[in-house]
Amino acid sequence: MHLYRLLLFVFLLPVVAKAQIPDTTHIPYKPDPKREFRGVWIATVENMDWPTNTKTPAAQQKQQLADLLAAHQKTGINAVMFQVRPAADAFYAKSREPWSRWLTGKQGQAPDPAFDPLDFAITEAHKRGMELHAWFNPYRATMDARYSLLSPNHITNTKPEWFMVYGGQKVFNPGLPEVREYIVQVILDVVDNYDIDGVHMDDYFYPYSIAGQKINDADTYAKYGGDFDNIKDWRRNNVDLLIKMLADSIHKHKPRIKFGISPFGIWANKSQNPEGSDTRGGDSYYELYADSRKWIKEGWLDYINPQLYWPIGYRLAAFENLLDWWSNNSYNRHLYIGQAIYRINERMVTNFKHADEVPNEIKLIRANPRVQGSVFFRSQSLLENRLGFTDSLKQTYYRHPALPPVMLWLDSVPPNVPRNLAIKKEIKSVRLTWEAPLPAADKEPVYGYVIYRFEGTEKVDLNDPKNILHIQYSTEPFYVDTTTEKGKTYSYIVTAIDRLKNESDRSPAIAVTAP
Repeated sequence: MHLYRLLLFVFLLPVVAKAQIPDTTHIPYKPDPKREFRGVWIATVENMDWPTNTKTPAAQQKQQLADLLAAHQKTGINAVMFQVRPAADAFYAKSREPWSRWLTGKQGQAPDPAFDPLDFAITEAHKRGMELHAWFNPYRATMDARYSLLSPNHITNTKPEWFMVYGGQKVFNPGLPEVREYIVQVILDVVDNYDIDGVHMDDYFYPYSIAGQKINDADTYAKYGGDFDNIKDWRRNNVDLLIKMLADSIHKHKPRIKFGISPFGIWANKSQNPEGSDTRGGDSYYELYADSRKWIKEGWLDYINPQLYWPIGYRLAAFENLLDWWSNNSYNRHLYIGQAIYRINERMVTNFKHADEVPNEIKLIRANPRVQGSVFFRSQSLLENRLGFTDSLKQTYYRHPALPPVMLWLDSVPPNVPRNLAIKKEIKSVRLTWEAPLPAADKEPVYGYVIYRFEGTEKVDLNDPKNILHIQYSTEPFYVDTTTEKGKTYSYIVTAIDRLKNESDRSPAIAVTAP
């Protein structure tokens, strides 16, 4: 949820909120787990996070992106949601849609010299042990009414009958079967041609309500809505059809790709629906025609990432109430919580002026066994270290590396053990080499390795993340440890991981005294 969009529906909650400051001293501190999803959104729309300037040369844009990813790696982030299609445009070369104007300054104009931002981002993320989820906006086709800036081959120009105008923006008409087919094909272009880890969508389905505006789809309803008693149920079904089509298509093309959606934080209020949350705000089910609870209940999604952008104790939409509601409605799929770090130190809500607000949210997340992690909105806010939050991740909450949680419904077969681990002392380092494991039972190739290190007679415990020295998303069968201390004795263990981060049994431990 972008800040400017959040303000559009601030009617959900009072603008100035003296939120009750709850007693959070009872929230236990749970040490960082070995497996946790630690994501951040990198927004490209309107150059919010990257690139900072469309006039910046391509080489400098690449360096900026590499530096951004390196900074997030140091913070402990292990996944990025990289926005590749803000408005029926592309931040990738192998696309049926024109290059984004937020990359080069003009829609349809390729970077010069040529480079593929998505391919580059994937390589740089994987190099740093981070997953990359390609973030798509399915229905938005323009951000404003400046249609003269659109490329002649933009879909709004070649297929004008597919679009509605709402609030000055052109949006795809979700009721048209050919629109659903087109969006699926756009996303499959990326699934088929890029080494992404996931397909990610945010909260933009039917548009957020604007006073005086009307969704002009009555003719489409008359043509296609015969099985529905009212247009609202028909609209909701249109979105359901797209999500089901995407789930089936993505997993058929590449079974190991994760599919997740980040919906608005309130599915429905209890006053509207007995199955809803104890909240009093806007919602996705009635306002956006997005039945996000159904998508996870039906197993169409691998993860759901609701945007819980209100603080603990907020009387109309308390973070802790929504956290519990979503955990009770995750249906054995992964639940990652969208956290509003862009609101830290915000004057409008008292709680966000307290440095412990978001860390306390992390404590609540970790105290709930049905929640597997967080995603932070957004990259620039995380880099700004507001009220020292990023420091708290580095020093406390994300102090040690973490593997992403496994998705056993997609793959439950681990690799075999790496073979013939050997250690060689070098001048100021220790070099580990090994051989690749024998083929796994499902014949899936190895994707990477985890290197563990223990000091002296320290107990071998692979469940404690403090013992993880390095996570690598590559099949190179070696690692050089340059962080040893002269004369200290260390023991090393190596395990193998597959694409979905299932982990093998451990290799034998080998000890060495550092040079």
